[in-house]
Amino acid sequence: VQLQASGGGLVQAGDSLRLSCAASGGTISVYSMTWFRQAPGEDLEFVTGVSWDGVNTRYADSVKDRFTISRDNAKKGVYLQMNNLKPEDTAVYYCAARRGSLGTAPTPGQYDYWGQGTQVTVSS
Repeated sequence: VQLQASGGGLVQAGDSLRLSCAASGGTISVYSMTWFRQAPGEDLEFVTGVSWDGVNTRYADSVKDRFTISRDNAKKGVYLQMNNLKPEDTAVYYCAARRGSLGTAPTPGQYDYWGQGTQVTVSS
């Protein structure tokens, strides 16, 4: 499966953005889907993930109550609604897919398929 992330941009603190991850080449209904991000000079960081059926979600503490992940398997899409953005949310955001359960602490090494990333920049 191929993944393509989009929707990033330059916004001000307090604004909202909605990222999309579009899949092609196969169904995503068997994959747990997750968003990671990488700030300059930093490692990849888990942001949020959703199980294959959309029932279970996980959020990093830093984004809880501000970000919401969702998925539409019929449309082969995964979405990240980001509200009340902060400068520390500035990063390249990547969507990723893996077969199997979401797990309690997703790590990049668990994921088989990656999108190309979309830049989110939040100015203060």
